[in-house]
Amino acid sequence: MSLQSTGKIGEEIARKHLLSLGYTIKAQNYRDRFGELDIVAKKGNTLYFCEVKTRVGDLHGKPYEAVTGRKLQHIQRVAQAYLLQNTIKNCKLSVQVISIELFPDYRIKELKMYEVV
Repeated sequence: MSLQSTGKIGEEIARKHLLSLGYTIKAQNYRDRFGELDIVAKKGNTLYFCEVKTRVGDLHGKPYEAVTGRKLQHIQRVAQAYLLQNTIKNCKLSVQVISIELFPDYRIKELKMYEVV
């Protein structure tokens, strides 16, 4: 399976996970000139900008380790564009990394959410 399809599988797993926890999905694969947000979700009074990283096995490290400072800057820029294009009022904002590690048969081995401070 290609890296792109592994990423899409991971995004769908993350979306379902967020829904099961009571989040509302506001956007998926939101794009603008600065890049892409994998998932924009809301729960309570907080809007979450989620970067989903998925790996099959741990040969290349944990998925969350692929989120660099430069990637976080891109996420922040795209999040700002999203906020400008949508009327968002009185919400706290959070950047989350959803790290998904799959077994070779694509069953979930580990799914963790990390808030980026």
